[in-house]
Amino acid sequence: MTDSAPILFEQTGHVVTLTLNRPDKRNALSGDDLFAAFEEIFTRINSDMSVRAAILTGGGKSFCAGGDVKEMRDRQGIFGGSSGETQNRYRTGIQRIPMAFTRLDVPIIAAVNGFAIGAGCDLACMCDIRIAGETAQFAESFVKLGIIPGDGGAWLLPRTVGMSRACEMAFTGDMVTAPAALAMGLVSRVVPDDKLMEEAMALANRIAANPPQALRWTKRLIREGQHQRIESLLDLSGAFQDLAHHTSDHTEAVTAFFEKRAPNFQGK
Repeated sequence: MTDSAPILFEQTGHVVTLTLNRPDKRNALSGDDLFAAFEEIFTRINSDMSVRAAILTGGGKSFCAGGDVKEMRDRQGIFGGSSGETQNRYRTGIQRIPMAFTRLDVPIIAAVNGFAIGAGCDLACMCDIRIAGETAQFAESFVKLGIIPGDGGAWLLPRTVGMSRACEMAFTGDMVTAPAALAMGLVSRVVPDDKLMEEAMALANRIAANPPQALRWTKRLIREGQHQRIESLLDLSGAFQDLAHHTSDHTEAVTAFFEKRAPNFQGK
């Protein structure tokens, strides 16, 4: 993947780092090339059992500024067209990103540097875990521009911080500092800015130390548990457990436990 790609891809061991690569636009979410990049990269990750965890961060000084306000002003991109066309432009545009996340099998960590505004805040919520640099700031700021969270934020944010806090963020559009984000559960930790990627990689490696199939099945269960009844989730859990008990990695984990050594997982 070239340095001009909208998302940079780098794999270190079992961890992939994805970097939004439009620092001049504060990594605004716009353009078919960016939407397609999420789809293509996630498909690539899903097909590669050597990948056990991923990190998403922003190039430059911002994680993601959300939609491109200049395009909004000029009625370009997904903001173009006449009344009645916008819904389809969103569906075939930015809404491809949350749909791509729903199909991503491996755990993904948002390493939030700088601003995560509007759709950028929602992008962080699409990830499974969020770590923030100490100067990071978040805002569900759509209302400030007279619009609504068209990328799924109304579904994502309440599941991340709870209904009351989600409503407060969405109805005011106010900025939330990293310490406040930690207090409300929007992020799971705040670290010094210069340690952000180091801490994200350390966490990703702790995740990646586990069997890849079990990680993917566990993520699937957690995501399905957000909307399924307990009876349905127990059925799915039983099916995945049946598969897990007959993997070579499970046998290796049990053997390593009794031999008091580190396991060597092969994704089989």
